[in-house]
Amino acid sequence: MIRVLLVDDQPLLRSGFRALLDVEDDIEVVAEAADGLQGLALAREHRPDIVLLDIQMPVLDGIETTRRIAADPDLAGVHVVILTNYGLDEYVFDALRAGAAGFLVKDIVPEDFLHAVRVAARGDALLAPSITRKLISRYVTEPRRAGAGAGAQLKELTNREREAVALVAQGLSNDQIAERLVISPLTAKTHINRAMAKLHARDRAQLVVLAYESGLVTPHIS
Repeated sequence: MIRVLLVDDQPLLRSGFRALLDVEDDIEVVAEAADGLQGLALAREHRPDIVLLDIQMPVLDGIETTRRIAADPDLAGVHVVILTNYGLDEYVFDALRAGAAGFLVKDIVPEDFLHAVRVAARGDALLAPSITRKLISRYVTEPRRAGAGAGAQLKELTNREREAVALVAQGLSNDQIAERLVISPLTAKTHINRAMAKLHARDRAQLVVLAYESGLVTPHIS
């Protein structure tokens, strides 16, 4: 059962998402919160699999709420998915750096919304290749986004692990990475998991951030 916490200051939006989730046999909404601080407290109380979190929250904003969840060892299994009205706004990348597993636009169609919840629960990043390219091209290339220590961190990886991380940053799945590197999907997953452990990355979304900040992958702006 996938356990979900809804955090949004708009009751109607929470009700809409809850209505979609409650009819699914494998998903349970464990609680709702109207601000970030309340959401953080409920995350610690219920320890859900997924926190669906509005990026612009009263009392405690979505980025700081995400950062506190990511920093809490007791919440290591909690995946934060950011909800936004604006698509690729300037806050999304900050949320990913803070520890979010990905983001969804609030007007997402129901089928895609339910699929996204299940993807996030598996620990996969909610970043399609096209979204990844747009996001990184827009923000990582700005000088203020550079991560000074990111390149040094990658020195801990083997060549194969670096190759796998670079392909994760391009939005490839484990199966696609395995095909590209001519290895088994299990071996691809092992390389990625080891890279995540060495880089202290919570999930694949954080690997994407590190790959671009370090210069391992260079964004191509169209």
